[in-house]
Amino acid sequence: MNNSFPAGGFGTGMHPDGMWQIMEQLRSTFEKRSGTRMGRGDVRAAVLALLAEKPMHGYQIIREIDERSNGSWKPSAGSVYPTLQLLADEGFITAEESDGRKTYTLTEAGREEVAGSGASAPWETASASDNTGFTALPKAGVELAQAAAQVGRTGSPEQVRQAVTVLDEARRRLYAILAQD
Repeated sequence: MNNSFPAGGFGTGMHPDGMWQIMEQLRSTFEKRSGTRMGRGDVRAAVLALLAEKPMHGYQIIREIDERSNGSWKPSAGSVYPTLQLLADEGFITAEESDGRKTYTLTEAGREEVAGSGASAPWETASASDNTGFTALPKAGVELAQAAAQVGRTGSPEQVRQAVTVLDEARRRLYAILAQD
């Protein structure tokens, strides 16, 4: 990201569209670095771990993984539903349709599979890496970029000036953190 921002940071003379473009660039850079893709085995382990707690439908599984990983991993329907089908084919889960939704439940073989694996849930492993900031920091950066971009798009000139002041202060404070070593 070197040389991708104007020299001297966000100055008061910057046009709001310029700030918007910079914030979009920052957001896209963070999103590229903080991918939420996990391995096929991780989806399988997560589904089994959740269904060991209670029966759920596919959307609940996706939402639970997202919540339990503190937003660092949200599997797509394209990875969850094929995994559910595979687990059903293997005899580890059954599906019962009610109100147009399939609710999945572990079978006895599925319970044995969960008990025998002894592995921790994938979101527990993912949240352990959050302590390093490799997931939390990019997420916070994206959220900051989104908020700044919103001010740039819809804020008054005075609100934009206030946002620039806040961002300049945040930048200085971040560098101060690194200077503490």
